[in-house]
Amino acid sequence: MVVLSKPSPMEQFTTTATTTTSTTLFPLIDLSEPPESSKTKLVAACEEFGFFKVINHGVPIELMAELEYEALKFFSLPLSAKAKAGPPDPFGYGNNKIGRKGDVGLVEYLLLTTDTQSDYQKFASIFGEAAEKFRCVVNEYVAAVKKMACEVLEMVADGLKIQARDVLSKMLMDEESDSVFRLNYYPSCSPEFQDSGGRNLIGFGEHTDPQIISVLRSNDTSGLEIYLKDGNWISVPPDQYSFFVNVGDSLQVMTNGRFKSVRHRVVANSRKARISMIYFGGPPLCEKIAPLPSLLIQGDQDSLYNEFTWFDYKTSVYTSRLSDNRLGLFEKIAA
Repeated sequence: MVVLSKPSPMEQFTTTATTTTSTTLFPLIDLSEPPESSKTKLVAACEEFGFFKVINHGVPIELMAELEYEALKFFSLPLSAKAKAGPPDPFGYGNNKIGRKGDVGLVEYLLLTTDTQSDYQKFASIFGEAAEKFRCVVNEYVAAVKKMACEVLEMVADGLKIQARDVLSKMLMDEESDSVFRLNYYPSCSPEFQDSGGRNLIGFGEHTDPQIISVLRSNDTSGLEIYLKDGNWISVPPDQYSFFVNVGDSLQVMTNGRFKSVRHRVVANSRKARISMIYFGGPPLCEKIAPLPSLLIQGDQDSLYNEFTWFDYKTSVYTSRLSDNRLGLFEKIAA
């Protein structure tokens, strides 16, 4: 059994700045505390960073380790074997090319749905009987992380004083929810994969996540960086026992810009391979995305965005570059 020390309410991160070096304090959300003591801190984290760390989350450490083991077993296979699970359509195995517009990174990945067994049929010829074990581990892990994500979203609703506590979480729980699960593998970046200044190449280029919320867990390897309001990139120290949560574009719209979807990237690590697993909590394709009426009334504000469906936005994302401001197409133009 792994025993974790109780961290302080704020955790220190060192910034790898574009111009200067500074120190930033980041919020931690402890789900073992009463919600009343955490929801204000949670709302502040979403407003200031669009990103926070979750501890005492209830997802078994053994399950996290088991999924990592299964993922590493897959990514360690020869390319000819992994290719049987691809190319992605968009689900399945892929590498290097991240988006349809030519965004390139030093990464291999598996993109999976969260509610069907069809994806795992691709792995039968690779794993044989072990394919069922892989499917079961992924399903158990996704169920646990989705439960935790819904708890976080309900705390957000409480913190925003929205009467319908499940106004956000019900979109993830909907049978038609368009949530996805992704496993990323970043090989260690040897000297030939560094630029002339000796800096590691990008593993996954800068972007925001289009969904409502993203929940990430990685092995004990650095690489994740987020972009701060002051124009600096901050390196996030790895923690294999905790989760990191991103505000997505859809949640930014639903809070009428009060929350900001966080811009982030991954740089390749020169010493050790990095593996990450991300649950992207998305609404049903037909769901209308717009600022929540109760928040507009509270703030006596006009909507900053034109209403769109998740299908509309997802389609626009697929036809844009990774680093584009994809919400710009849906922002209202001030008179």
